[in-house]
Amino acid sequence: MKYSVAGISEVIMIPEIKINQQRIWDSLMTLGQIGGTEEGGCCRLALTELDRQARDTFINWCKDAGCEISIDQIGNIFARRPGTNPDAAAITTGSHLDTQPTGGKFDGIYGCLAGLEVIRTLNDHNIQTFRPVEVSVWTNEEGSRFAPAMIASGVFCGEFDIDYGLSRADSEGVTIGEALKQIGYDGAEPVGQRDIHRFFELHIEQGPVLEQEKLDIGIVTGVLGMRWYDLVIKGTSAHAGPTPMAYRQDALYASACMIKELFELAHSNEEGNTRSTFGCLDVIQPSRNVIPGEVRLTVDLRHSDLDGLQSLEQKAREIIAAIAEQSGTTAELNCIWDSPPTAFAPECIEAVGNAVKDTGLSYCELVSGAGHDAVYLSRKVPTSMIFVPSVGGISHNEAEWSTIEQIGAGTQVLFNVMQTQANI
Repeated sequence: MKYSVAGISEVIMIPEIKINQQRIWDSLMTLGQIGGTEEGGCCRLALTELDRQARDTFINWCKDAGCEISIDQIGNIFARRPGTNPDAAAITTGSHLDTQPTGGKFDGIYGCLAGLEVIRTLNDHNIQTFRPVEVSVWTNEEGSRFAPAMIASGVFCGEFDIDYGLSRADSEGVTIGEALKQIGYDGAEPVGQRDIHRFFELHIEQGPVLEQEKLDIGIVTGVLGMRWYDLVIKGTSAHAGPTPMAYRQDALYASACMIKELFELAHSNEEGNTRSTFGCLDVIQPSRNVIPGEVRLTVDLRHSDLDGLQSLEQKAREIIAAIAEQSGTTAELNCIWDSPPTAFAPECIEAVGNAVKDTGLSYCELVSGAGHDAVYLSRKVPTSMIFVPSVGGISHNEAEWSTIEQIGAGTQVLFNVMQTQANI
């Protein structure tokens, strides 16, 4: 590998160093046992006892690698390998350890353990970097226990204030602040005060593009814009037998019509990377022989550009209003989270591209359809992402998988870019 510093003509050679592919794989499989499911996946919701166990394990491994550990007030973990200049801003990587209720072993966890493997490899070869190298674990990235998603990286980067972050509650009324205390991860470090020079996040693709195109690496140039909504539809509960179809105000029927229309709206505009998803649906006071009088569901809309996302929302509101009127129901759509389309830093995209070329791996540039902590980090520091293929394009599923070779390839790219960046 080689790199040059702006304004300096000398090209500095860095020896080729290989990460330990088996070591990171073994770490992934070991951590995957914490919350492991019968179907081979993982259920480790944010700030549960299982999350505490995973955090403890990760921190112990980092301490064994000689890292300094810090925990901030919203539970973010930072494992730092010092550089020769203690005042230099760190080259940071990381992701998250929490999973979906029926998640896999790789989503998020891979990015954290790949960062640890970078540090372990630097240690193996007694390599000292100019800048510190740091691995971060961001609290509640998934948003499956506490909404919205990516809450702690959002607080770190100033998208939310600390009081808002700590007050987010789960379905049982437990807040993030309370849960952090329960598992002993309510740290003392003020949030957002760490000095990060550049941030790189390694992740599984969670989609089919790399596998379908038979490519090794995705150089991620940005992330789709996304908005989350709560939709409440109210009709009239009535007896299923005596009430003719023409006289019904069926909230579930209305919601089904809305879902169909919004699905077709997104499906007809795939060139804009348009998405519409309905992940949760609840019939209030359900009964087998009662017409549903109230339904609550979640709506997730995504688009590649801001104007497109705004247009998608406007069309969705028009569709919902029209169906509510036709069905004799009322509908209220409230946006609870708005993450605009994100473009990553050109200099970081270029750095990843150079690191990939050093390996000889095949690659393409792509836009992520999923949200990641890198979205919020990019608003504070220069950021980019690296993807490796997901077998079958499957994620947020117990069947989520990437091969040991794919895991090793992505980690090698991360090592190359972080070693280079940490010496500039």
